[in-house]
Amino acid sequence: MLKKLNLSSRLTFILKCLLISYLLTTGLLLLLALMLYRFDLSEKTVSICIIGIYIIITFLAGFLAGKREGSRKFLWGLLMGGLYFTILIVISLIINQGMNEVSGNFFTVLVLCCGSGMLGGMLS
Repeated sequence: MLKKLNLSSRLTFILKCLLISYLLTTGLLLLLALMLYRFDLSEKTVSICIIGIYIIITFLAGFLAGKREGSRKFLWGLLMGGLYFTILIVISLIINQGMNEVSGNFFTVLVLCCGSGMLGGMLS
């Protein structure tokens, strides 16, 4: 019974972390859109900012997960980065209705999300 509650508690925490991560991502992307409108940023600058947002958010999610779990922190950070990436890819596939837009940066974004999540877990 105790293990079942512990698993339920962990799953709830992971879902809360992912929800907070995507809410923060939405807020930062809206801020970036405002900056794009206001300052007429170049496409390269916007791409760098989007990658920076992915790194910051998955780092924070990994940090929170590692802080809560206490042991094997890097694995919890890696899990958070991987789940964030998985949801990101699913949403991209739904919006783009295919793999052609997603495949160009697939591996790079995977490494960035998982790596920064794992780093956040290790530093917690």
